Amino acid sequence: MSSPPPSDQAQSTALEDTTTPAVVQPSTDPKPVKKAKNMSATWKEARLLMWTHRRKLAIGFVLMVINRVSGFVLPGGSKYLIDNVLGEGKMEMLVPLALAVGGATIVGAITNFSLSQIVSVTAQGAIMEMRRRVQAHVTRLPISFFDSTKTGVLISRIMTDAEGIRNLVGTGIVQLVGGVFTAVIALVALFYINWQLTSVTLALLILFGIGMGMAFKRLRPLFRERGEINSQVTGRLNETLSGIRIVKAYGVESREQGIFAKGVDDLFQNVKQSITGVAAISTFAGLIIGCVGILMIIIGGRAIAGGTMTLGDFVLYIFLIGLLAAPIVQMASIGTQISEAFAGLDRIRDLMSLSTEDDEDEEKAPLGVIEGKIELENVHFSYEEDVPVLKGVSLLAEAGTTTALVGSSGSGKSTLVSLIMAFNRPESGRLLVDGQDLDRVKLADFRANLGVVLQENFLFDGTVADNIRFARPDADAAEVQRVAKLAHCHDFISEFPQGYETIVGERGVKLSGGQRQRVAIARAILANPRILILDEATSSLDSESESLIQAGFASLRHGRTTFVIAHRLSTIRSADQIVVLEGGQIVEIGKHNELMAKGGRYKDLHDQQYAWEENLFVNPGEDYLPPSADL
Repeated sequence: MSSPPPSDQAQSTALEDTTTPAVVQPSTDPKPVKKAKNMSATWKEARLLMWTHRRKLAIGFVLMVINRVSGFVLPGGSKYLIDNVLGEGKMEMLVPLALAVGGATIVGAITNFSLSQIVSVTAQGAIMEMRRRVQAHVTRLPISFFDSTKTGVLISRIMTDAEGIRNLVGTGIVQLVGGVFTAVIALVALFYINWQLTSVTLALLILFGIGMGMAFKRLRPLFRERGEINSQVTGRLNETLSGIRIVKAYGVESREQGIFAKGVDDLFQNVKQSITGVAAISTFAGLIIGCVGILMIIIGGRAIAGGTMTLGDFVLYIFLIGLLAAPIVQMASIGTQISEAFAGLDRIRDLMSLSTEDDEDEEKAPLGVIEGKIELENVHFSYEEDVPVLKGVSLLAEAGTTTALVGSSGSGKSTLVSLIMAFNRPESGRLLVDGQDLDRVKLADFRANLGVVLQENFLFDGTVADNIRFARPDADAAEVQRVAKLAHCHDFISEFPQGYETIVGERGVKLSGGQRQRVAIARAILANPRILILDEATSSLDSESESLIQAGFASLRHGRTTFVIAHRLSTIRSADQIVVLEGGQIVEIGKHNELMAKGGRYKDLHDQQYAWEENLFVNPGEDYLPPSADL
């Protein structure tokens, strides 16, 4: 009797983010297109998934039928061997029976191998495609979504939840259908051999089916809850490992261990309940099979004794009971796997139902070539309801000019830049690009004109050259070196043994803060943007390095609309306009000399910083706090 192909154990580790969104802004938060948390919606997606791979599945089902039919040759041959060859002495049937069983065994082995190859490869291809689709969708979600969702949650959802679909387009669904197919044929044959015994057996199987249905109804929420717990554990673990330097610096390893231990214990408790449920199903199946065996011995023994059933029929009946019972037990296991797959599909559907920035762009007009004029008209914005961050900000930055943003911490500088980069959208008011409302043009077109050097310089784990050419992968070595010299990073790069091919490590950990910042500046220069954002772009540079790249900044800013947030006056003194923000409002605007002569808030900030820097120079060892102003 040929064995069914090995099943792929699906693992459903789902991710449900439980954090509260930080930004209240209807125009940018992703919206579910239509969220239907019910089984019918999941079934619809499961059917669509199977329909997409219908050709390979069809081949799999044909192979499955051949495989399962070949499995009935040995039981049938056993009956003829006992009743005809041994019972009646028809030895001429011995060789044909042996050849038939041998041929069926070979056919079963070939179809079993082919089935595993075709269906398993199809399943892995479906997993790959699902991961690709989910990752592409996630990267197109607005920034506000990432502000309120843990990275570990998304990684686990993309990589793990997709695993479950192998049971919908792989061996899981084929084995489930194959089990039903085998059980039906065996049941028909059993009725033919002894309908009384089979009637009682069928009643027991119906009882088993009802029990399985009730069990799976209880198990499915457990699998979904397991994903939610796992998402929290994975998210926290990702944060701990990413911030391992902070963890060690503050000596809180034990606390993080406790948090992780609590999470994995919750996960263990959930898995324990799931195991108990699955074990109960298997135990119930074993009891049913045992009852069938008892009935078979009693009723079958009497039938043989009464002459209504031959010994060959009885042996065939035993084989068929085995062919009936094995798929039932197998279906219980596969049913659990498919329940996990549906739980994973639930979570993927939740994620895929969120609208992306591309969805919004479909109905918007193309931006075209721009000069870079940026204008804000009475812009209001808040991250939390009733806690305004920007209050009626109006600002004009002509194309090709440099605008510096200064103000005390929390005055709204970074938020204003975030709006200019379209990471967030105004709650009211307008942001215009060359006179066009940014809400009415394609976001992708606008961002193609942006270059950014943020306060937190993120480098990817790759070579220095790869990080510099991030926005332009086709840039040649000469271009990379040119911008590196402009950003004053060519010299230190050349000192590395591998030069521009030096691996920077995860988040650029192998470079110093100043080196990372200069590489990020080179990356922005190579992007050749029309609008340049410098958010604390020189905050990690020493005075000598900063002075060396100012000339590079001057040529970089030429012809580009530039917005600068900086601590040091050396960066903003030459700005075309300096905007002073306080409490989310513009309180002063003008050039450096004009604002100094005015004697207002800007001069106060300037004097505070000057006094602080002078004190550090005169009394370098004195404990003296810097001013709260960010210049």
